[in-house]
Amino acid sequence: MPVDSGPIVFLAGSDVVAQSVQALPPDAGRALLPLARAAIAAQLGMSHTVHEDLPWMKASGASFITVMLGGKLRGCVGTLRAHRTLAEDVKANAVAAAFRDPRFPPLEAGEFSGVALEVSVLSPLEPLSFTNEFDALGQLRAGIDGVVFEYGHHTGTFLPQVWEDFREPSDFLAHLKYKAGLPPDFWDAEVRLSRYTVFKCREEQ
Repeated sequence: MPVDSGPIVFLAGSDVVAQSVQALPPDAGRALLPLARAAIAAQLGMSHTVHEDLPWMKASGASFITVMLGGKLRGCVGTLRAHRTLAEDVKANAVAAAFRDPRFPPLEAGEFSGVALEVSVLSPLEPLSFTNEFDALGQLRAGIDGVVFEYGHHTGTFLPQVWEDFREPSDFLAHLKYKAGLPPDFWDAEVRLSRYTVFKCREEQ
């Protein structure tokens, strides 16, 4: 069966985001979302037609793909550092989000038409320099920054979209530490933080 994406909503965000992410056309979602959907469809044995020969898709890029079903998360997998073309990264992460997110069972063919996809293309990571946790919190930009937390073998990230749930930087970071497997009040001088911005686009459910 042919694959059609739902209506596309562009969420490029602020000028800070637009300037930080690799050069993408304003309507990049019209190519990225069908590409992600077609990759999932192929795994389900569905026919698909998609164009991925656009020059900007051949540049290296890092992306996260989020799968929603009925307004609830159904999968989310991504890449923090670019190591392949943006087109290949989007396709690989779309398949992983739909079928290999360990929090959910693999997506079934009967669910496919009801899912809504979101593609986030990441800017390069920017390491933060800080003297303590209070200093680090003061540098986080609510609604703009995605954050990577690293301490030893503990690591985790929140996309900028997560600020919708935790508006205060202290809450945002506390939940990120918990996601990384540490207590929310944990802190150590060896903690490393990096931030990034995203160009994001989504299908409406």
